[in-house]
Amino acid sequence: MATLLELDDPADPRLRDYRDLRDVELRKSLEGEEGLFLAEGEKVVRRALEAGFTARSFLMAPRWLDGLADLLDRSAAPCFVLPEALIEQVTGFHVHRGALASLHRRPLPGVDEVLDRARSVLVLEDVVDHTNVGAIFRCGAALGFDAVLLAPRCADPLYRRAVKVAMGTVFSVPWTRLPDWYDALPDLSSRGFTTVALTLADDARPVEEAVAGLDRVALVLGSEGHGLSSRWEQSADRRAVIPMAAGVDSLNVAAATAVACYVASRR
Repeated sequence: MATLLELDDPADPRLRDYRDLRDVELRKSLEGEEGLFLAEGEKVVRRALEAGFTARSFLMAPRWLDGLADLLDRSAAPCFVLPEALIEQVTGFHVHRGALASLHRRPLPGVDEVLDRARSVLVLEDVVDHTNVGAIFRCGAALGFDAVLLAPRCADPLYRRAVKVAMGTVFSVPWTRLPDWYDALPDLSSRGFTTVALTLADDARPVEEAVAGLDRVALVLGSEGHGLSSRWEQSADRRAVIPMAAGVDSLNVAAATAVACYVASRR
């Protein structure tokens, strides 16, 4: 059972895991060194624990204790209880969902494990915005995709903002980082996937045509600004585009993912 500790000092060193949550670089350093990540909000905290992640601690306003009482009863981690005004001083913003948990990261699985029995996969290159990464995970989970593969420079799916936007689906969709950026797509082809790159290339065909009849498909999406690198665009098996009305040439990467996933799920 979690020990409830009522604190009145936002500078208490025991609150280190929750400090300055809007400082991205500081959080990257801390979370990397400590092997932790944060979950925010009752639903997301619950999903993280139900997915088997182990809590280091909890931070909650008093009004959220009852809603998570069943989980606190099953955890040995301390629960720091502070008024919401003091929580805001610790975190640097108003945590309107009132509950946070610091959890231990787990080692990333290998590509073989993530792709085991997968038929529909999302592959992301240099998607560096945490909100977009979270939204992509949520789209993939909602539309039946089995796994997500990330190029080395993609944003961290376990960063607090990504976890929040994904509504915890980063805990249920298998994912890992690709060890080899250059030959990542040929490797997927050799594993039996047809790689379909979303791009504005001249030979791109409508996504409905590109995925029609495919057994195992890997949808490949690039960065928010420049799209896919020439290497990934050219090494994909097929290139696809989402047809749009005149005057609009592209969608936000998360919106494009939603459309492409929906089409691919009906192939």
